[in-house]
Formats: sequence, structure tokens, C-alpha cells
Amino acid sequence: MGIFRDAEKSIPTPSLTLQYNGLFDFDGFYAAVIDWAKHYGYMWHERDYKHKVPSPSGAEQEWKWEMTKNVDPYVSYTIAISIHAWDMLEVEVNVDGKKKILNNARISIKMEGMVGLDWQGRFAKGGKWGKLLNSIYQTARSHDISGIYWDTLVYRVNNLHHVIKGYFDMQTKKYAFKGYLGEN
Repeated sequence: MGIFRDAEKSIPTPSLTLQYNGLFDFDGFYAAVIDWAKHYGYMWHERDYKHKVPSPSGAEQEWKWEMTKNVDPYVSYTIAISIHAWDMLEVEVNVDGKKKILNNARISIKMEGMVGLDWQGRFAKGGKWGKLLNSIYQTARSHDISGIYWDTLVYRVNNLHHVIKGYFDMQTKKYAFKGYLGEN
């Protein structure tokens, strides 16, 4: 409980990593993540993109995506996704008699959630008095922050992880956290 009470501006969730090696449709993956973000009311931003000069084995690319959502006047959610691909090549494959361009690469995806507190900066504007009020407010709402907001974000990140694993055809048939937040 101490991490939630002592948090100045944000509380991190555990990070999740996914690694994949093989053929995939990057445009489809991109669309799946954006669709997930829209479905849950997140704003999606591409923070960074790096493309290194390709070698004969393929290109090295990095993306940093961020999804944000203001939950209420005090709490916000942020999900940061870092993607690093090595030996990325475009490959033409035959899918059901039609030619399709896919990507072949080694890819590592890291996801981290963050519960932001006082995202509007209302308490920060009050100087020492504002910091004292913020501390009292956090103490009073520590149960909500840890039991509702943080917990919800942890399961949202797990759900996104499951969607991405499903996209890469890496998941089991049963999703352990399905329905935990009372949704389908």
C-alpha cells in the first residue's frame, strides 16, 4: 500500500514483454493495436520511430507508441509500448491464391502502464498548500487508487498483451483474465 500513498505523480504497473520471430503483417498489427485503443477510449500517439540502414539480413526498426486516457479529473492512464524489430524484410507470400506482402522479422514488444495522478496539475499550482492537499487527497483515495484504478489498468495492459499474442497466434485458447472487469 505504501507505493500508492507515497506516489507523487504516477504509479507504474508491471511491464509485459512479448518476443516473436517469423512472418507477420505489420500493418494489421498496427491496426489491431489502434482498434484496441479506440475500443477502450484511449488516445493513440506514435512518439518515436527509428529506421536504421538495412543490412543484407534486413532492417532494424524501433517504434514507441503511447496510449493515454483521462479517467476522471484526478486520474489518468498511460500505456507505453516499445517495439524493436531486427532483420525486418518484406516478403511476398501466396495467401489463398492471392499475393500478399508480409514482414519477416525478430520482434520484441514491451508494454508498461502508468496511473497518473493530478494530471491537470490542480494541486501542483497550490505550492506547499497544494502539495499538502494532494497528500491528504491521495491518502483518502488510496483504496480507490490501488483497488480500482491501478487494478483496472493492470488488467487493461494484460488484455492488450492477450490481443497482441492473439494477433501473432501465440496465445492459449483460454484467457485467464477474460471477464474480470465485467466486460465481454
